[in-house]
Amino acid sequence: MATFSGLIRVMERAARKAGGRLRRDFGEVEHLQVSRKGPADFVSKADMRSERTLYDELSQARPGWGFVMEEAGTIEGDEGKPRWIVDPLDGTSNFLHGIPHFAISIAVQEPRLDGKGWGDVTAALVYHPVEDATYWAEKSRGAWLHDGRLRVSARSRLSDALIATGIPFQGHGNFSEWSRIFGAIGPEVAGIRRFGVASLDMAYVAQGRFDGFWESDLQDWDTAAGCLLVREAGGFVTDYRGRSAPIHSSQVLAANDSLHSKLHKLLANSLK
Repeated sequence: MATFSGLIRVMERAARKAGGRLRRDFGEVEHLQVSRKGPADFVSKADMRSERTLYDELSQARPGWGFVMEEAGTIEGDEGKPRWIVDPLDGTSNFLHGIPHFAISIAVQEPRLDGKGWGDVTAALVYHPVEDATYWAEKSRGAWLHDGRLRVSARSRLSDALIATGIPFQGHGNFSEWSRIFGAIGPEVAGIRRFGVASLDMAYVAQGRFDGFWESDLQDWDTAAGCLLVREAGGFVTDYRGRSAPIHSSQVLAANDSLHSKLHKLLANSLK
């Protein structure tokens, strides 16, 4: 059994406060005023309220830390201090259509010791407001759902594997690339799912609900927390070429050791 560190407690408190407001807004989703931000990409008042709540709570708890946020963009912090990477409402389209599958994602990224850019993600939390489920991880402390340890699945055969993905849609993603990957992986696995919330997809890989996940054309706030969750649960996260970095967003492939190598081979061959 693990206990929250002070940092994770700060993150959970902020996520729960924002999540409570999202639940209330979700109950009245048909009354939300929604504006168009781009093709098939909507922003609601709920989204912006959630981001403001998270910013206020996190900045008060850790003064001087920077932020990378979906709506407000990058806010520079004090030199040498970490930064928060925040998605206040991952799964906005689900939310606005009354589908109870969305999340809040928060990660902490440390500055590089040489002062040149950003390094490891050291803390992560994905909160599912509807289920009141808190997935969290800290570097070298493992991945957890509340106080229960998470482990990636032990499945080693593709024919037994359930894989999650994100599907390109209007104005987003590469349909040709995705179709080639799907054509290579789909016939080999037990099933493919598209739930529309990358942070929860990766949390489910860490939990062993999904055996793997691939997607491209994401943003750091979509995957920063998920990358650490999967790794601390014993899994592997790379780009499509097999390269590992603290955060993968433009290309992400996550799975356990055995399945990752098999999925990577299929994926890489499909893109030759």
